This record gives sequence, structure tokens and C-alpha cells, in this order.
Amino acid sequence: MKLATRMSRLGTETAFEMLTKARALEAQGREIVHLEIGEPDFDTPSNIVEAAVKALREGQTHYTPSAGIPQIREAIAAEISTTRGIEVNPGQVVVTPGGKPIMFFTILALCEKSD
Repeated sequence: MKLATRMSRLGTETAFEMLTKARALEAQGREIVHLEIGEPDFDTPSNIVEAAVKALREGQTHYTPSAGIPQIREAIAAEISTTRGIEVNPGQVVVTPGGKPIMFFTILALCEKSD
């Protein structure tokens, strides 16, 4: 099968390349804060696993609204308002599936091409 020419421009996933470099630095004794692939250094807590299973069994198996599940956005807004003393409303909260998308969206929203 002949692939499209653009396929030759594909490289490796740079996040995994950075993970390899970061682990090498850790092996040298350097303290590293990992932001490359989003792999936590702990297992998923059992209460989260149980909540996920419960949600799936209750039929929560479809796409969510683009900005995130309203109840989660409300809870986040309330938590920030209470713990940080910053008044936040749910309309100011966006929930994404990981850190990379929201960092990318923020950079797109705030930075010009020349920045």
C-alpha cells in the first residue's frame, strides 16, 4: 500500500522522547517534575475506580458537553471559590481530558504567532 506523502513528515511522539530524557536526568539524581505524558506516580485511588465503574453501569457512556460535565464544573468552581477566595462561576471552568489540550488552547488564546 502506498501512503500519502505527508506521512513521511511524521516523527515520534516528542512527549515520550522527553520522558526518556527526564528519566535519564532522574537517574543522575536530578529532581524532575514530569509534565510530558501525564503518567501519575500513583495508582488510581479505589474510590475513583469505583465511581467510574458505577458511572459506566449507569449508562454514562457517551460524549460529554465540550466544556465538561456541568456538575463537575460547578464543583470545581465552588472548590476554588471556597479554598482560594477567588470568586469563580462554572462558566469560567473548562474540563479537558488531560493537561495538554488546555495548555494548548490557552497558548492559542493568549499568544500571537510572533510571541
